[in-house]
Amino acid sequence: MEPSAAHRRRLREIWRSAGWPCRDAIEIDLLAAGLLQRRWDEAGRETLIVSDAGVAQLAATLQRNRGAFDAHEALVGRIAREMQRAGRIVWRGLALRAPLDGEHGAARWVVAMPDVFSIRHTTVEDYAEPVVHEIKVRRADLLADLRRPDKGAAYRALASQCWYVLREGIATVDEVPACYGVMLAAEDGRLEVARAAPRRAARVPFAVWMALARANAEPGDEDGGQTWLGGADEAPA
Repeated sequence: MEPSAAHRRRLREIWRSAGWPCRDAIEIDLLAAGLLQRRWDEAGRETLIVSDAGVAQLAATLQRNRGAFDAHEALVGRIAREMQRAGRIVWRGLALRAPLDGEHGAARWVVAMPDVFSIRHTTVEDYAEPVVHEIKVRRADLLADLRRPDKGAAYRALASQCWYVLREGIATVDEVPACYGVMLAAEDGRLEVARAAPRRAARVPFAVWMALARANAEPGDEDGGQTWLGGADEAPA
């Protein structure tokens, strides 16, 4: 039996717990596959333990997850550098509050955590052009995202452009809604714009400015401190 995500999740739960049985279909599958074992204590109470085969399955899952995390972080770093080369200021791992329409016209707040958030390097607020890039290296993660409409709505409430950057082969462009741009990351490192993101006017809300002020922007390859905005090589004396 190839364990599903639900089976692997139950294995982890039993590994971390006292092993009290739920007696459901998932546990039947795991017991039949030899990934769990039944035990009884002196009082006759039944518990479950993860077998050696189950531990091997947990280890294999952990290794896959680590590989996916490393691939994800590498691609996040690549997009961050590309945005910096385009003259933008970049943040990774922000938690931003986005206002969405609620009941009776009241706003409801949703926390958005874009992989890469960037603005243009400008002193004119109307030119900031905030952009969100969301990185996906696994198909399951992309599909889970697309099933959460509030997440995408929060990104669109904060940015003038929203992009999905997909590892090549995990999805087709048509599977991503038209309100997002799509970039494909090939195994050889190439980035291809498969569909441009729609652009719309968007200003950075004050609450987002405060969050950006508290966070650390990504350092550039050559961080020379604050660059004089007058355009010369050196600031005037």
